[in-house]
Amino acid sequence: MKRELALEVGEEIRWEGRPAPRCYTFRNWRHSFFGLVLLPVCSYWQYSGLDFAEEYEIFWLAWLPLPFLLMALYLTIGHLLQARLEWNHIYYTITDRRLLIQRGLMTRRIVSLELQDITYFSLHPHGEQLGTLQVHKGEEKRLTLHCVEHPRQATDLLEKSMAGGLSPDGDCPIQNTTRNTTTGEVS
Repeated sequence: MKRELALEVGEEIRWEGRPAPRCYTFRNWRHSFFGLVLLPVCSYWQYSGLDFAEEYEIFWLAWLPLPFLLMALYLTIGHLLQARLEWNHIYYTITDRRLLIQRGLMTRRIVSLELQDITYFSLHPHGEQLGTLQVHKGEEKRLTLHCVEHPRQATDLLEKSMAGGLSPDGDCPIQNTTRNTTTGEVS
């Protein structure tokens, strides 16, 4: 994996993480079950379409079920392969100023959110040391950190930043501002 984050001058990394590979790959496993149900139906439809196209010489009957068959194949196994390939390029970072997410299979995208703009976050545990973290900026923006190992380290940093920001050493929150965690207003 190649991390391609551009940090600002004086910005320091406080936490780095990646998703757990199996958890990230199989996070949408229910789609595979739906694909397994859909695949035999679409395969039979494709087979029948080929027979009807040959018998009645209506060639579009052979092409009609093809998109549905391809969708069933994608749901069965394609999304798992895509997630596993994408995992190589997922990178999460919390600095003293921002939350950064690098992702993308073909083109790398970096999404950032200023720590002072975070209104709330939620942790959805998948196990004792594994969870998905959703960080919100009001109602308009939500960043999801899927399948983070040891998510409490990241949530502790986010709690400190919501309490008023991180000190330069990152150990304690700055006490000169207060933040209302329900409304997100700084006073």
